[in-house]
This record gives sequence, C-alpha cells and structure tokens, in this order.
Amino acid sequence: MISLRRLFQLTVLLNQDCWWGVAPSPTDEGALRSGHGDHGEPGHKEPHKDSYSTFASEFLESRYLSDDGYPFPTAPPVDPFAKIKVVDCGVTKGCIRYGKPGCDAETCDYFLSYRRIGTDVEFEMSADTDGWVAVGFSSDKKMGGDDVMGCVHDDNGRVRIHHFYNVGQWAKEIKRNPARDEEGVFENNRVTCRFKRPLYIPREETLVDLHLSWYYLFAWGPAIQGSITRHDNDAPPVSDHMISIYKYVDIFMPSTAYQTFSSPFCLLLIVALTFYLLMGTP
Repeated sequence: MISLRRLFQLTVLLNQDCWWGVAPSPTDEGALRSGHGDHGEPGHKEPHKDSYSTFASEFLESRYLSDDGYPFPTAPPVDPFAKIKVVDCGVTKGCIRYGKPGCDAETCDYFLSYRRIGTDVEFEMSADTDGWVAVGFSSDKKMGGDDVMGCVHDDNGRVRIHHFYNVGQWAKEIKRNPARDEEGVFENNRVTCRFKRPLYIPREETLVDLHLSWYYLFAWGPAIQGSITRHDNDAPPVSDHMISIYKYVDIFMPSTAYQTFSSPFCLLLIVALTFYLLMGTP
C-alpha cells in the first residue's frame, strides 16, 4: 500500500505539471514580463510571441512580396502626362502649329503653346521626333546669340528640359536652367513636354526677358544618348513676326509639303500652264 505521505507528494507534482501547461493570462503575462514574483523574485524575461503579432508581421511582409517572393517597387505612382488642349489656343493661351492644315498637338510636325501663370510663363512643346524639340528666342530670325529651351528624350526613356544658347549654328548647353515644374513624355514617336519659366530673369547673355517680344525659332531633331544633334530641317521655321507673351495668338504655319502650291510663283506657273493648255498650240 502507498502511504498517505507518498500519495500527497504525487498529487502536488501533478498539480504543478498542470499549472505550467496552461497559457498565462494577460495579467499573469504582464507580471512575468515587467514585475516580480510574489516573493520579490525577477519575472520571466523571454520575449513573448503571441499568435496575433506573428500573424500581423507575416501578413505585412507578404503584402509587399510578389508571387515569386520578390519585393514590389515602393516608388510612388507618377501622374500621367495631361494632354495638351488645343481648344484653348487663341483664348487662354497662345499657340503655333507647324505641319498639316488642321493638325493639333498630337499630329503637327511641331507644336508650341504659351500662357502666363502669375510671374511665370508655361510652355508646352511637342514634335514628331524621338530625340528633341526646342524653341528659341531671337531678335533677328537667325540662329546665333539665341536663348533656347529644349526637351530631350534620353536613352532611359525620360524627357528632360535643358537650357541652351546658340553660338552660331551650334547649341551650347548652359548649366543655369530657369525651367521648373518640368513634365515630359515620349509616346507614339513624339516628344512632348511642359515646363514653367520666370517672365523676368536678371539680364544675362544667355537669358532673355520674356516681358519683351521676340521672334520664335522652332526646331526638332534626333538625339544620341541624351545629347541633341543637328535639327531635321535645313531651314527651321521661324515666326513671321515678333511674338508677345501678352497676346494669345493661334498661328498655323504649313510645312514644306503643304506650301508648295501656296507661293505666288507656283500659283503664277499654274495659271500659265492652264492658259497654255486651254489655248492649245498653233
């Protein structure tokens, strides 16, 4: 027979095993982590990993992993480039179009718009090219000594705004760039951009005062590794008269393919040939 003393010892051991097998309550857990036991002894120091915290951490980690286990890009989304509105031309902004009659910012060989916003001028440019598009501010309709703003498509697919100064027939890039709030996109084999520039900049050789009127030079062409090369046209188009930033005009300039029969000489030649055919030969 088991003595009463031995039976009592077995009962105590069983009670201890059962107590250690039960998960502690939040109150007990807090006492074990930060306090002391009933007799002033240090509490349990091991970090506790409850099921909710484990689930939350695993969930947050899994949200930023793709199906292959690679992290998703964390860069913020970029707003799409807002299309240029030609319905505002001649009303709330000035526009110059070069190309086929009736063309717009997405179909003209070259397109430029400008409008005043406070102390800035906002320019929009677009051209049928995979390289660069630019506008120059000239006092004499000729290249040389001109302030030029250009949008260049680089090898990484980005369109950046650059500042140039025409030295003769060569465009030299200038480090001081007055452009801000830059946007650019290359789509459908077109370079399109939008940027702002202060109306007035302390006079420098390479920067003109847009308060004044200037002849506008229009040019576009290919680029190599983000550097511009010679423009596509041997004789880039130029505005017929000086343009004031305070007058919102809507100017159309036919490209070479559409101005062949519009010159006085060609019209006279057509009339002469028609008369000759109608009269016949003797």
